[in-house]
Amino acid sequence: MTTRDLHETFQHLVEEHKKILYKVCNSYCRERDSRDDLAQEIMIHLWRSFSKFDGRCRFSTWMYRIALNVAISFYRKESTRTRHVISGEQHLLETADETENQPEDIRLLYQFIEALDPLNKALILLYLDENSYREIADVLGITETNVATKISRLKNKMKQELGGAEQA
Repeated sequence: MTTRDLHETFQHLVEEHKKILYKVCNSYCRERDSRDDLAQEIMIHLWRSFSKFDGRCRFSTWMYRIALNVAISFYRKESTRTRHVISGEQHLLETADETENQPEDIRLLYQFIEALDPLNKALILLYLDENSYREIADVLGITETNVATKISRLKNKMKQELGGAEQA
C-alpha cells in the first residue's frame, strides 16, 4: 500500500468514526481549547500507530483504545499542570453555560460522568456507546467479568446520585 493509499484509508476510517473522537474529547475536557488540543494529540497518535493496525479488532475498538489512552494521559498531565481547585459552585456555572439548552437529565448525566475517575469515565463512555462487554474489555485491558461488575456498580451509583437529585 502506498503512502497516499494509506493516508486516504486513514482519512476515510477516521471520518467514519469521528464521533468517537468527539465523545472522548468532550468527556475528558471542559474547555474548548483543551478539547481541541486533545483531539489533535489523539489524531497524531492514531496516525503514528495506523501502520500497525492489523484488523484483528474493529477499527472503532482500536480507535477507542488509542483515544482513551491518550485522553487519560492528557487528563493526568492537565491535572498536575493546573493543580488549582475550582469550587463546585463555580464549576457548575461554567458547565451550565455550555449545556443550558440540554434537558435536565442529560446535564445531570454529564455532571455524573465528569466526576468519575478516568477509568470509570472511559468505561461509561464505551458502555453508553453500546459497545459489548468484550469490546469494552479489549479496549480497557480488563476482563469481561470486571467490566460487568464495574458497570453494575456505576449503574447503582448513578441511580443513587441521580435518583436523589430528581427528588430534591
